[in-house]
Amino acid sequence: MRYSARTEVSLKPGHIDPEGETTAQLLNELGYKILTVKVSKIYNTVFEANSKEEAEKIAEEMCRRLLANPTKDDYALTIEEG
Repeated sequence: MRYSARTEVSLKPGHIDPEGETTAQLLNELGYKILTVKVSKIYNTVFEANSKEEAEKIAEEMCRRLLANPTKDDYALTIEEG
């Protein structure tokens, strides 16, 4: 069966987000009253698996092996069939 996974990877609390800080500064310079900006990445993957449970295992493994650095990143997964 075909499954799709949406993986959002963001920095854990306490880690510096230079891209977010720069974006917040530039938005303030444009006249917006921005307090903070947090940057995250979203990966949309489509793959084959025999069940939703297997799809969840595969998606978790992809996160651990490549998509997220466990030292500095948190991630959230959403798995859908089709």
